[in-house]
Amino acid sequence: MRPLFALALSLTTLLALAGCVSKATHQQKLYELDELSAAFNALESDYSRLQKIKEGLEAHIGDLNTRYGEAMERSSALQQDLLRCRADVGRLEKVLSARSAEAGAAMSEMRQAIDRLEEENRDLAGQVELERIAREARVAQMKSTFDELVDKMENEIERGEVTISELQGRLTVNMVERILFDSGKAEVKTAGLEVLQRVGSILKGVQDKDIRVEGHTDNIPISAALAKTFPTNWELSTARATDVVHFLQEKVGIDGQRISACGFSQYQPVADNATAQGRAQNRRIQIVLVPSEKTVVEPLK
Repeated sequence: MRPLFALALSLTTLLALAGCVSKATHQQKLYELDELSAAFNALESDYSRLQKIKEGLEAHIGDLNTRYGEAMERSSALQQDLLRCRADVGRLEKVLSARSAEAGAAMSEMRQAIDRLEEENRDLAGQVELERIAREARVAQMKSTFDELVDKMENEIERGEVTISELQGRLTVNMVERILFDSGKAEVKTAGLEVLQRVGSILKGVQDKDIRVEGHTDNIPISAALAKTFPTNWELSTARATDVVHFLQEKVGIDGQRISACGFSQYQPVADNATAQGRAQNRRIQIVLVPSEKTVVEPLK
């Protein structure tokens, strides 16, 4: 723009020098020239300002282009990640679907197992309840038998000839030798038979129990006079128990399948054999009610 202004200024100057225009016209042209000069300066200032704006915009556009390129790179990377994630999700869905089917089958089996266990538990509870009722009945029967024996054997108990005990379902009638046998004898004497009759009549009515007759002696060896009949205390204790069994079966009527005889000789004392009183207590017959070996107990399943 400066060449045009310079040309206009030169033309104005030439006209003035040539005297081709009047002084007023010349002055007017000078005013116009000043205005053009001011307008030119203003335009030049605007041009400079716009140039700076342009440069700034170009720099901003360059920055935007750079950022756009970076964004495109990130977008491409994210797109690749997205594709990988979708592939992973697809694989996981297949795995989860397969495992879901397996879990469903396992859950079904577990429910069936739980149902079986609950049914077995109900059956077991029923068996336990039946056993509890049966046990209570046995305990009640044992107590009734104990009470009846104590009542029927009151005199013998007071004289110390008979003791009756009950422990853990085993009822024991303990009778000392003098009430049943004469010394060195294995046959129950008449007074003893009456005692055995009373005891046997009560025990005969007890259900689901076997009767074991035990013979016991003290530790004094068999005398020479009796050695031919009873070589040792084993034979004497066993013979006495066997004689009581015969009476209970043949005279009282107890089934032979329910009773047994065994001799323990001197080896299960209840008192000290060092004293006469202790030896008297050890010479005894014990009639024991024990759980029947013929009772079949079904195993719990």
